[in-house]
Formats: sequence, C-alpha cells, structure tokens
Amino acid sequence: MRYQIIFAICIIFLQFFIYIFNRTLSWLYLQNTSPVCRKILTLITYLGANSIILLTVSRIYPMFRTSAFILAFLLFASFVSLVCVAIYFIFRKQKFQSKLHRTLSWCYPLGLAGLLGLSVYNAYVPQVVHYEIKLDKPFKPLRIGMASDFHLGRLFGGKQLDQLAEIMNEQKVDIILLPGDIMDDNIRAYVAEKMQPHLAKLRAPLGVYATLGNHDFFGQQQAIAKEIRKAGITVLMDQTLEVDNRFVLIGRNDDLFKARPKTKQILAALDKTNDKTKGELPIFLLDHRPTEIMEHSTLPIDIQVSGHAHKGQVFPASLITKVLYRLDYGYEKIGNGHFFVTSGYGFWGIPMRLGSQSEVFIIDVKGKEKE
Repeated sequence: MRYQIIFAICIIFLQFFIYIFNRTLSWLYLQNTSPVCRKILTLITYLGANSIILLTVSRIYPMFRTSAFILAFLLFASFVSLVCVAIYFIFRKQKFQSKLHRTLSWCYPLGLAGLLGLSVYNAYVPQVVHYEIKLDKPFKPLRIGMASDFHLGRLFGGKQLDQLAEIMNEQKVDIILLPGDIMDDNIRAYVAEKMQPHLAKLRAPLGVYATLGNHDFFGQQQAIAKEIRKAGITVLMDQTLEVDNRFVLIGRNDDLFKARPKTKQILAALDKTNDKTKGELPIFLLDHRPTEIMEHSTLPIDIQVSGHAHKGQVFPASLITKVLYRLDYGYEKIGNGHFFVTSGYGFWGIPMRLGSQSEVFIIDVKGKEKE
C-alpha cells in the first residue's frame, strides 16, 4: 500500500511537471508558432512521459531508471521555470522587456544543465562528515568509518569502491561498518565488472562488517552475502559478535526478511551467552532501515548506524523521509543511545542527488574515564 501511494503521488506530480514544462516552452520559444504545433508538442510530452511511467508501474515493461530520470528532469525543469517566472515578474515593467525575454530563453537551458550537473556531482563526489560522541561507559577511543547504500551496479562500482577505501585509509579508521544495500538487487553487474578486488580494498584494524538491506533481499541475499564475504567482509545476519573484547556488534537483516527476530530477543539471547555484555561492553547495532529507532532507544544499545532513507536523494523527497522516520538523516542522541542515519555513499536508480550528497560518516567514540 505504501508503494502504491508513492506511485500515485508521483503520477499526480508528473502531470503538474509536464504542464509547467510545456507552458515554459510555449512562453520562451514557441510564441510565434501555430497553436496546432503547441498542442502537438503538449500531446507528445504527455503521452510519452505517462506511457513510460505507467508501463513501469504496471510492470508490463519496467523502465525504472528511465522513469526516474524523466521525473527528475521535469522536476529540475520546473525549478528553473519558477526562477525564470520570478525574474520576469520582478523586471517586467522595465524598458528592456524584449531583452529580458531573450535573456531568459538563454538562461532556462543553462540553469537546467547546471542543476543536472550539480545532481551528478553530488552523486559521485563524496563528502566526509565527522561526528564525536561520548559513551557513559569506560571505553578506549575508537574511530568508526560508516558508509551504506552502495547499490553496486552498472552505474556505481569499482572506481567508487577504490575511492571509499582511500577515504577510510586517510581517515585512519579503526573499524568499518556498512549497514546495508551493498548491491543493487543482484550480483550480475558486480560479477561482470569484477568488483570483488575493489571491495576487498576496504580494510581496518578491527575489521569490516556489513548487514544486508532491502535491495540485498530481493531473492539473492545468500549469493550477495557470499560475494561480500569473499571480499573479506564479515556479514552479520541477525547475529552478534564480540570485537577485540571491547564492544559487541549486532547486525540485523532488513525487515523484508519475515523471520527477522526483534532486537530485544537478540539482546536477551546475548545476555544468556555472555555475562560481560550485561552493562559492561558497549553494544553497536547495524540496522539498515531507521524504522525502529524509538524502540531501540529504550534498549541497552549504545550506537546504531543506519541508511536507507538517502535523505530523500532528490529534493523535495527529503520532506517525505522526514515524515516517515523519527530520524531520517544525521545524528541524534535519543535516550541513552546514539543514532546515526547516513544519506548513503551511492545512489538508487539514477546518478542524481539534489539536497543530498554522497557521503562517509566518521564517528569518533570516547568513553568516560575509569574511576
């Protein structure tokens, strides 16, 4: 039902974006053409865009990337149109009105190209975001490198993995955490492009650990986990692991996995097998979706790292993620726990980000001094 609502909203907004696009073309470029030509152009744009979207939504002939690009392109075009209209109304009473119209006709494609270029830049050029927190437990300082949502596939692969490894090495992280969506639905592109040596470059003194996200759970989760492990990365599938006698890692399967236990059940089982976890060792949780943050804030979890929301990836989708999740992006201390949600290192669908950027979180963790 949630996805059906999202698709319905997308289709409604699509009509609005096409309307703005056609009105802008008519205003800036087609004033001297016949009404018939303008109507033909309008009909072509409506039929073309809607046909592709409907074929995708109905899964008759899915074209997800093409559909996403059409929506993003028309959204960006609408942003530029609104700016052009605002400029026109501000200066329309000036004597140079004819020059203004000509200037806007040049600015419109340049502005659209600029937004498209910026979105691609944000998708492929990562930023490094630093956080520093203090646990209410005795704890030796630790530097965590965290990245999620690679969506490894045809548009994002070996080169970007090499860059991530360089960032982790430059930041001198002690441990690397990868909370889900490592692959983009399957391993076909990963294997075909021989990405394993690139993924294997991710190294840290205390190890590299991953969980599987929703895009890793579309039927090939075992094959995906196997490939990740071949690269020397530990995959935690609703499992716990004590690291260096200093802290406990819990890695959750995405909630697409119907047999996924509750986090409190994992904690209860952990307490039965290891007395040191009872209030002594900090507990770090990798959970791809930030959907259970409020529940986890009542549990003895010190740090949770998540992804999935992509900070909306393309504005204004960030407004939707803010409604869907208690914490859709960034850091917040809730209860006794420290919660982190990254916008992701890769992207979904199309290599475009607006209002978000590819990123790596560096989390410096300190503890209180022993009494």
